[in-house]
Amino acid sequence: MTRKHHIVVVFNEPTVATQRGRQYISSDGKIHASLSRAELLAQIDPSVIDLSEVGVLEEREHVRQALENSGYVASLFNMNGNVQRLIDFITEKKPDVIFNLCESLANESIHEMHVAGLYELMGVPYTGAGAFALGSCLNKVRTKEILLAHQIRTPKFALISAMESNTLSGLGLAYPIIVKPSREDASAGIYSNSVVANESDLRDRIEHILVKFGQPAIVEEYIEGREINVAILGNNPPVTLPLSEIDFSGLPSHLPKIVTYNAKWMEATDEYKGTVGVCPAPLEESIAVELRAIALKAFRIMGCRDYARVDMRLTKANVPYVLEVNPNPDISENAGFARSARNYGLTFEQTVAKIVEHALERH
Repeated sequence: MTRKHHIVVVFNEPTVATQRGRQYISSDGKIHASLSRAELLAQIDPSVIDLSEVGVLEEREHVRQALENSGYVASLFNMNGNVQRLIDFITEKKPDVIFNLCESLANESIHEMHVAGLYELMGVPYTGAGAFALGSCLNKVRTKEILLAHQIRTPKFALISAMESNTLSGLGLAYPIIVKPSREDASAGIYSNSVVANESDLRDRIEHILVKFGQPAIVEEYIEGREINVAILGNNPPVTLPLSEIDFSGLPSHLPKIVTYNAKWMEATDEYKGTVGVCPAPLEESIAVELRAIALKAFRIMGCRDYARVDMRLTKANVPYVLEVNPNPDISENAGFARSARNYGLTFEQTVAKIVEHALERH
């Protein structure tokens, strides 16, 4: 009898805010292994939880179930700050593949790449992007520099590491401007007031990022227009799935047409209700072809593999700008990637299985 492959879904344990910083919801990495997002939020005040972290609880459960439905042996590993636990687990269980949903370690996003590096050092295949690509894409400035070096348009930007009296002089950016943390994902730090129209508001938002996130702020020209997500699956060759558009028409008129943290994670907000994914996006074929080509080029030059999502803006004149390249995007059943895969003709189980197959090919 052929042995079934053992796939371990590794995800990072959510943290809660405390007076002295942040701490893990559980200390042993096991307490919440079976709780859903809804069950977790019913027990803990959501005002102190980073819901972008809690969202992975839904994703890992969807992935685990899909793996079992596809005939794999699947288990979960709840990652916390104790790296030795992960090393011991891999050494003991010897998984055939790690389905890598880990996005941070000890509440530091940059350690996402280091966890992937650990898989490499231990010789275990894992899904998604490698360590270098994860680190490069997390650094928004580095991503923009690489894109520009390859003649891919991205909004004009500046990096602000400290706020001095003359910091904003000579930026050369046209208002409106959007302000973001430079090393975060999942829309962390992006709110409706992140789009500013004057220097006073710009200064306030930059100072907020510097203090709240303890990292430089990236300020870039806001591109007014349609937002298109290009999901990509596979490697040889990678394939673009049906394009998806964020429909902002349901947003109140006073809110900017952007995907904020609230729009992604806070279900009771106008932003969440007013940003709806539409797939396939209603685009002229010539524009769709151009967006697919740009996305595939960005996928390759940033070193992505297996699956990724490239987020773009189209100006009113249909000029495309790449906003971000997202390796290992959210693939839970209600996320944009899964929506594009369904429109391509893949069930969720088939999508997850294909990602695992791509990782096995590297073994």
